[in-house]
Amino acid sequence: MKKINPVVVLLFICSPLFSVAQDVTALVQKVKAKIEKVNDYEAAGKMKTNVTFLKIPVATVKIYFKKPNRLKIKNEKGISFVPKGAVNINLNSIISGGKFTVLDAGTDKVGSIIVKVVKLLPEDDNADVVLSTLYIDEANLVILKAKTTTRENGSYELGMSYGKYIDYGLPDKIIFSFNTKDYKLPKGVTFDFDDGSEPKKTEDKTKGKKGKAEISISNYSINKGIADSVFQ
Repeated sequence: MKKINPVVVLLFICSPLFSVAQDVTALVQKVKAKIEKVNDYEAAGKMKTNVTFLKIPVATVKIYFKKPNRLKIKNEKGISFVPKGAVNINLNSIISGGKFTVLDAGTDKVGSIIVKVVKLLPEDDNADVVLSTLYIDEANLVILKAKTTTRENGSYELGMSYGKYIDYGLPDKIIFSFNTKDYKLPKGVTFDFDDGSEPKKTEDKTKGKKGKAEISISNYSINKGIADSVFQ
């Protein structure tokens, strides 16, 4: 009876796994290449912040981005209620932030779209981002949803929808979901409470609560150059 080489068997079994790993890595690299076409942008839009116990008016905002990861959200009529993790609404900071291992997590659906799910594990043990899960529209090479867990700013989730600027991987709408316990209000800033509570109780009321910031973008000015002073 002819003996079967165990090495050949092992290679036969593992070869599809290697192929899958290469496929998802290639997919992430294609999405990354699309996003990295944008060196800088200035965007105008409206930001609606929804935190259960606070009344926060809709804000007119401008968003500034410059490679590699400089981002600023400016409220034209005051101070925006934005958690620390909101600086990561820029997908470039998630997908281009250092080296990572890509894992295939199967498929899922975002709305009516079937997406590829991949997990990014940073190779740097000291990186702030611990894990990112991306839901990728393979046909358009864009990220429809991203879940990120960090060491310093808690966990948050991004939902994106695209239109006019899809060729640059830039969304028309961003929904940023977060845990209110992961940040504090800016010093000296108060808002009206829905339940009549006093502002001094803000910290207690953020515990265990969820928040959401929805940014609808009307237009982008892409790769026109932005001065470093904008981010100071």
